[in-house]
Amino acid sequence: MDALFTGPWGDKTRTAVFVVIVLLAVFLGLKAVSEIQAMRYIGAGVMPANTISVQGYGETTGVPDIATFTYSVVSLKPTVAAAQEDAAAKANATTAYLKEAGVAERDIQTSNYSIYPQYDYVQGSCVNGVCPGGRQVLRGYEVRQSTTIKVRDTAKAGDLLAGVGSRGATEVSGLSFTFDDPLRGQEEAREKAIADAKDKAEKLADQLDVSLVRIVSFNESQGGTPMPYQAYGMGGADSVKSAPQISTGENKVVSNVSITYEIR
Repeated sequence: MDALFTGPWGDKTRTAVFVVIVLLAVFLGLKAVSEIQAMRYIGAGVMPANTISVQGYGETTGVPDIATFTYSVVSLKPTVAAAQEDAAAKANATTAYLKEAGVAERDIQTSNYSIYPQYDYVQGSCVNGVCPGGRQVLRGYEVRQSTTIKVRDTAKAGDLLAGVGSRGATEVSGLSFTFDDPLRGQEEAREKAIADAKDKAEKLADQLDVSLVRIVSFNESQGGTPMPYQAYGMGGADSVKSAPQISTGENKVVSNVSITYEIR
């Protein structure tokens, strides 16, 4: 045996053995990498050919815990500066009132501020049956500042609507009731929707004389229905004599699911 590794042939034998070992190591390494990559696809497989799909519906309702509305103060003056000063005075008055009424500063948000020139179209006088074209005449500049309010004590919503109107707001709109937690009720509605879909799948499998194996896909869409949604407009401070009676009602949270089962 030692003779194989001695003499002139010994060097060649050692070289051949070394090459074989290297090639074997490379082969084993490539095979290991291939096996590891193949593991990524374990469980993915091919979509089962035999499936059924069912839809489920679930809903839950709850009393909203916040109200939101938007109001605007508008001022039309001959100059931009005058319009801004007047609008700022009205906006500051409404903000001060809201804070005194218990609305936190973080729940008062300016949602729009705009300045636009306003024109009147003046028609020239007709002379001997000839009427010259009209022209635009600058009437002034309109400043509009809109503010969105979040009311955490929904019982105060009517009083606040009347209050901002009596302090300079000329437009109040978009009153709606919702949940402060946007996810409130979604989990309960989903559970009901899944239970509904599962019940339908079991009944369908029984009618088809097949067995449910596993879920191969799941989709969900959610939504809500504010109840009620109301909007209010004001022609001016004198248009509101008393606080409107506001009904909070209930909000509905809805979940629609689609589940596909493998069957056999």
